[in-house]
Amino acid sequence: MKRFENQIVWITGAGSGIGKAMALEFAKRGAHLALSGRRAERLAEVATEIRALGKQAFEVPCDVTDEEAVHAAAEKIAGDAGGIDIVIANAGYGVAGSILKLDAAAWRRQLDVNVVGLATTVKAAAPHIIERKGRIVLVGSVMSMVAVVPNSVAYAASKYAVRAIGQSLAVELAGTGASCTTVYPGFVESEINQVDNDGVFHADREDRRPQKLMWTAEKAARVCADAIGRRQREFVFTGHGKFIGFVGRHAPSVAHGLVSMQRRRGK
Repeated sequence: MKRFENQIVWITGAGSGIGKAMALEFAKRGAHLALSGRRAERLAEVATEIRALGKQAFEVPCDVTDEEAVHAAAEKIAGDAGGIDIVIANAGYGVAGSILKLDAAAWRRQLDVNVVGLATTVKAAAPHIIERKGRIVLVGSVMSMVAVVPNSVAYAASKYAVRAIGQSLAVELAGTGASCTTVYPGFVESEINQVDNDGVFHADREDRRPQKLMWTAEKAARVCADAIGRRQREFVFTGHGKFIGFVGRHAPSVAHGLVSMQRRRGK
């Protein structure tokens, strides 16, 4: 449980969901946390919980779509905390809509946050991670393995890109002593369905994902921390996520057929 004792872990999107849960989990395992996100008040709440666990928490608000702000955040963390051992590029959201209806602006917002923002975070942290032979973590999705969920094409495309980045980065880091772990969650408690296509949070919006298949963010954080500790290159979870990922990779025509059949029946 103390594998990460006194290591510095930087998490983007740390104010809620799996980002917040991972921050608290790493604190329980001995790490100090650097917390980034757009909502400073949320980061302050998480920081208070971390300090109650006896660990340091550095609040560094930033928007991952602002390249200069991301690099400034990395340098501030490295300076104030003395380095960065682990970076978790978790910030992201989902644009909803059919490929036949989404405009270019919606596509750019989706890719700017989930892909460019993630890559920028990695680039900013990488020199510090390599110096300390640390870990880079990318938060993907099982939808990077099967893109058949209606009205989720932009999100799926962004997560397919994250998967490619993770596979490429693992090769680029070979021989440095640093590692890359890409995690692929299935359904996990979060606010993703309460954020609209413009990135605006709506507290009263219903989460229509299947609640019976939902993992708590805390359970997801525990298994992710274990995989990161093992320096596992790719890690797929939950149970249904593993099944969906397997079908998507090894029997894509089955996934296409099942979803297409349901769509035709729905019409």
